Amino acid sequence: MNKVLVRCLLVVLVTSCVAQVPTKATPPAARMAASCVRVHDGAFHSSALDREMKYRILLPCTYQRGSGRFPVLYLLHGLYGDYLNWDTRTNLELYASKYQMIVVTPDAGDSWYTNSATDAKEKFEDYIAKDIVAEIDGKFRTIRSRHARAIAGLSMGGYGALKVALRYHEDFAFAGSLSGALNASLDLSEQQPAFRDQLLKVFGTSGSATRADNNVFSMIQSASANDIPYFYLACGSADAFLPVNREFVAQLSARAAAYEYHETAGGHAWDYWDRSVQDVLRSAAEVISEQRRRVSE
Repeated sequence: MNKVLVRCLLVVLVTSCVAQVPTKATPPAARMAASCVRVHDGAFHSSALDREMKYRILLPCTYQRGSGRFPVLYLLHGLYGDYLNWDTRTNLELYASKYQMIVVTPDAGDSWYTNSATDAKEKFEDYIAKDIVAEIDGKFRTIRSRHARAIAGLSMGGYGALKVALRYHEDFAFAGSLSGALNASLDLSEQQPAFRDQLLKVFGTSGSATRADNNVFSMIQSASANDIPYFYLACGSADAFLPVNREFVAQLSARAAAYEYHETAGGHAWDYWDRSVQDVLRSAAEVISEQRRRVSE
């Protein structure tokens, strides 16, 4: 059943830079209340990239108390960001402390979570979909199943999360996007000239096979109904990506996919993402719980 929740205020579209805006969120003083969440920084050799890559992992409060296994949420950063952003610019530790779920924030540069059209060594989709999952499953007590694995992100990371979950639908039960740059492989370089050089490096020129292969709109149209994960999308009413998010939601509705969509006040900034990530965590935990219940029946 579609679960569409739209709380829309006056829509004011902005045309300024829509990358990961460097506004500082309120210092997470409340993080002390979540001290039971264990935070570790890790690094490993990615075979897809042939170099060392970093990540941060948040282990739930009960991780150290027994030998049980836990579901995992991979949380992707935005353009010009890094693997520390989610933990240092939001109260993620406090929010995550409410759930029995591992949260991983991998580093991915400005890759658009895509295997580059112009550099065969830059296979960032493979790194996210394969390497980081294998790293976390190999080193931590995860539930190694699609039904206990989720992926989400903001802006560039929102696009990456939806794309990876559609391509690797057998590995992810949930895909979330906040302020998703869902037109990354389409017309974003025309809308935002500042991004053009990097977008050309990643996706190639207009009409390239890489652009077509990484178009989330065509991917959702061609996906089998049984292969579509649960989608969570949210976008601020003052965000320039609002129209493209509405377009993608219309595609989900047309496919009768399971999803929820939220429009609330906010722009392309950390105060909005700090508020919104709380619902991403809630929704991911609920979907995973329901998926696991069905599997066990």
